[in-house]
Amino acid sequence: MSDKELLGLENRTDPSQPLRVLAVWDPRNADSESLRVAAWLSHSTRVKVRVVTTFSQPWGSKQGKKYRAWLRAESQAVETAVRDALETEGIEKSALAKKFSVFVAGSSRAQLLSDAAAKFNADILLLPSSQSAAKNRILAGSTADALLHYSPVTLGLTPRAVKLSKHGISRVNFAYTDETGNADDPALRAAAAFASRLGVALRILAFSPAGLAQTPLNANLDVAKKLTSDWRERSLGLLDVARDITGEAHPELDISAEVGSGSGWRGAVDSLKWKKGDLMVLGSHPMGAFARVFIGSTATELLPHMRVPVLVHPVAR
Repeated sequence: MSDKELLGLENRTDPSQPLRVLAVWDPRNADSESLRVAAWLSHSTRVKVRVVTTFSQPWGSKQGKKYRAWLRAESQAVETAVRDALETEGIEKSALAKKFSVFVAGSSRAQLLSDAAAKFNADILLLPSSQSAAKNRILAGSTADALLHYSPVTLGLTPRAVKLSKHGISRVNFAYTDETGNADDPALRAAAAFASRLGVALRILAFSPAGLAQTPLNANLDVAKKLTSDWRERSLGLLDVARDITGEAHPELDISAEVGSGSGWRGAVDSLKWKKGDLMVLGSHPMGAFARVFIGSTATELLPHMRVPVLVHPVAR
């Protein structure tokens, strides 16, 4: 695979080259999870951070001199607020892009963010948590949900009010979510490359949630147990192959593998031990001829129960 075909995290293995991080920020949001994760990344590796703030502008709005004057004034005010917020989160000036704040207006917030990521040549687009999310859980709002279905850039999602290690990322996790069960997942390679860049351990995960195999009208416990047992056995085999593949590509990595088992997706996630320095990487499914984020049903079910920051890696066809 040539460098041009490598995507996002997999194309940023050289720690001397900064990760280009675009953090989405709303000054009306009392919490700044996206900026906190940007700071967390800056404590782990070299980064260049830009902050983007959006303004929803309906179709047909007039854009005369008064509007342009307002846009300039608002952009300046936002830049001042961004500078203060970045300082509060402890992001050093050396980690900031020369143009560290942009203010954009338009009718589609998802399109504005996608365009801003393309202009910045971002490696990661960090989205804030929905204020409706439970503490330490992820809830994708309408903008995040839209981007999860077509973004060409790795998306970062953060649990609301998450507490992160002051020392940065200490372990990269990868979870299988592709229903095809392909061990050689491109997102696994990306997670391994990212762990190698950071010089931290890699944990490869599969989840075996109990109770999902029961039918609503004819709940046969023996059949359900057999399906759950088969799922777990397939997961263990998948992890064995994954460790071999990753260990061969990155012999320097400390690699572990675990299966999370419990009642439903939450029980499976909560059955594992999580650290403040943990980062999760999830893959997506191919969509069309271009690289896009497109999460499948398993990842959709898993996301709301994650209690650590998640990077959703786009997969090329």
